Amino acid sequence: MDVSYQRRVAASILKCGVNRVWINPEHLEEVADAITREDIKELIERNLIQKKQKKGVSRGRARHISAQKKKGRRKGPGSRKGRKYAEISKKERWMNTIRPIRATLKELRDGGKITRHEYRRYYRRAKGGIYKSKAHLLLHLKADGHLKEE
Repeated sequence: MDVSYQRRVAASILKCGVNRVWINPEHLEEVADAITREDIKELIERNLIQKKQKKGVSRGRARHISAQKKKGRRKGPGSRKGRKYAEISKKERWMNTIRPIRATLKELRDGGKITRHEYRRYYRRAKGGIYKSKAHLLLHLKADGHLKEE
């Protein structure tokens, strides 16, 4: 049964494409008899003609991948582009360096291994970027005689 005209009119009423118009296959004769726009509007009200839902692109895979990336997966050499430090910003790199250094200094001060004056001095030096790691800081402290060899 040819209902292409009804399908086209229904598409314009429903404001969608012709392929998104669903016509109930059990009532095809009734739909074929509908000639005017009013007839088709009535069939739409009775749900004999409906608008199909738009097909979307599922985000399930994308969510899974982002969850894996959050855990630190998918960061191997094949996924990297750019230079060594392209993926981690300068600020983040600095934060990853300075936080352990400052934590170590606080630990030493609170443990009474260095005085508060020494703490301030080394804190300022750390801020200036003199020490590239916690080990480097401890090396300087030992060399300056502020820490005993353990």
